[in-house]
Amino acid sequence: MRLIYLSVRQGLLALALLMSTPVLAADDATSEDPWEGFNRTMFTFNSTLDRYFMRPLAIGYTAVLPDPVEVGVDNVFANLRELTNVFNDVLQWKWDAAANDTARFLINSTVGLAGVFDVAGHFGLRRSDGEDFGQTLAVWGVPEGPYVILPFLGPSTVTRTLSIPMDLDTVPVAQIEDAGARYGVLGLRLVSMRAQLLPLEKSMSGDHYVFIRSAYLQNRQFLINDGVVEDDFGGASDDYGDYDY
Repeated sequence: MRLIYLSVRQGLLALALLMSTPVLAADDATSEDPWEGFNRTMFTFNSTLDRYFMRPLAIGYTAVLPDPVEVGVDNVFANLRELTNVFNDVLQWKWDAAANDTARFLINSTVGLAGVFDVAGHFGLRRSDGEDFGQTLAVWGVPEGPYVILPFLGPSTVTRTLSIPMDLDTVPVAQIEDAGARYGVLGLRLVSMRAQLLPLEKSMSGDHYVFIRSAYLQNRQFLINDGVVEDDFGGASDDYGDYDY
């Protein structure tokens, strides 16, 4: 469950990005997916688990909690995620981003009541799209590697998968010593993030496997390139907005 925490956020951001950018051509996507047979098997397994477990929990979560409470929960976890951002900002020599994310964490952890309120955002400190060690490796020149779907964890790439242990070392929730408390908090995060996916399900069409693969791979490039995406004419564009989750 500790690992699922990181991958669900990837899926959420990927679906949001796909709503504002064209899907990769099928041939291009397939060239990144040499293990499609295995991946489709894992996709079916994960989809079944989601259909009968995660999605019902997410629906119940949104039905029980008022919207302001949901936003507060999301803000708390986003605030804790700033520590991972800062760690990878420094490794990528993004000093402005490191200063921004550090200030966000300090302000929201104090004035924002442990991150419940995004006070830093009102001060003009923008919440980033997020940094992870997989992005850091990409900046250092390590290729992403083939697309792979992990059981329980969902879409990934070889490099992203290998980077997960490093990211876990910077996630405060994953460091809670009491196992019951740790899994309870991580479980809450999983459900809250799955709840945010509910409205985006309407954007899915055709072969859901291909749809999610295209969304995920585009999202990884979006994050690695800091929002600069090549358009159909070979130019670069960063007009894809911010996705603050």
